[in-house]
Amino acid sequence: MPEALNTSQRLRSIIGGSLGNLVEWYDWYVYSAFALYFSGAFFPSQNQTVQLLNTAGIFAIGFLMRPTGGWVMGTYADKKGRKKALTASVLMMSVGSFIIAIIPGYDRIGVAAPVLLVLARIIQGLSVGGEYGTSATYLSEMATQKRRGFYSSFQYVTLIMGQLLALGVLVILQRAFLTEEQLHSWGWRIPFAIGAVLAVSVMYLRRSLQESVTLDTNSKETQARGTLRALAAHPKAVFTVIGLTMGGTLAFYTFTTYMQKFLVITSGFSKSDATLISTLTLVFFMLLQPAFGALSDRIGRKPLLIAFGILGAGATVPILTTLSHTNNFWVAFALIMTALVIVSGYTSINAVVKAELFPANIRALGVGFPYGIAVSLFGGTAEPVALLFKDKGHQDWFYWYVTGCILVSLIIYVMMKDTKKYSKIEESSS
Repeated sequence: MPEALNTSQRLRSIIGGSLGNLVEWYDWYVYSAFALYFSGAFFPSQNQTVQLLNTAGIFAIGFLMRPTGGWVMGTYADKKGRKKALTASVLMMSVGSFIIAIIPGYDRIGVAAPVLLVLARIIQGLSVGGEYGTSATYLSEMATQKRRGFYSSFQYVTLIMGQLLALGVLVILQRAFLTEEQLHSWGWRIPFAIGAVLAVSVMYLRRSLQESVTLDTNSKETQARGTLRALAAHPKAVFTVIGLTMGGTLAFYTFTTYMQKFLVITSGFSKSDATLISTLTLVFFMLLQPAFGALSDRIGRKPLLIAFGILGAGATVPILTTLSHTNNFWVAFALIMTALVIVSGYTSINAVVKAELFPANIRALGVGFPYGIAVSLFGGTAEPVALLFKDKGHQDWFYWYVTGCILVSLIIYVMMKDTKKYSKIEESSS
């Protein structure tokens, strides 16, 4: 049981779990960060928006595998332990990154190139689908009750650090080592190779983690661990996870991964300036997560979620509309940063809120599976939907779509109990 661990053991476990999370999300976001450079290698076209739309479609396919990943790896984590599931997920991510790093382009193997790209993203989608639920569960269980919001917020700290690392590699390659032509030709393969190597290294690190739950193989409850039948006994919690995730995940992917492309193809920034703006905003966004997580330990989770819902619904259309008409570096930075401060009300605590909804025997499955459904439907489709609206000449419709989804989540936030007060993590985990 984590309560028996001393502070040093607890911190080592949280740091170890977080580092693995960082590498997983680096591998996942490298695809989006470098899409501007490798899209032409797999989808020959004179229209950059069409190229990006095809590439974003494969990004969405990876997301469609996340419910399956959340189901398979969540079941494994609930039955065999969090540590084993975390180790397996990072190994799968390494395999996916390695495949992308070595795939020949469309000009050499034709349609087999995008097919192999889809295969790699399916593997990575399964991996990251399992990673989210298991790491959210692990970090929440390893944290002490009074600082659970603070410690669990490091899931998004490392998630954002993964994005930053991906963008940082891009900035370094853009500004110090490779020309634009070299990045389009072969340089985009470098970050995927780096990710494959890092993932293998983290796999060995995770093997030494402390387990966060005690598995009693003689208990009758063991047979019900991680099964869909056991999960079906908690329908309200399942639908709460889907509803509270809907608007938050769409807003998160809109103002993080999609922003780099939005600044290039809509606002008219250069690729390097768009990358730099995205990098700077993510740095500050990352630093906000522990502060908001600690705040939730004092005032509860519900007030932060409601604040995100109200401010997000009111500010999304004005922010995106203004951003689409500016070419000033610092104005763009300020607008995106404002949006990310608002989104922090969701991102900083969404992992712990979900973990607090479920008992230990189905916690990893309960967090990962319904979250995977919501994120595949709304987060993974953010870029394709935005690009499709743009291609059809109705980009502003996307702004209202994001607003509508946040409003739906706001209804859930208002209706749900504050999980800080009604947490199930303190219940027996045997």
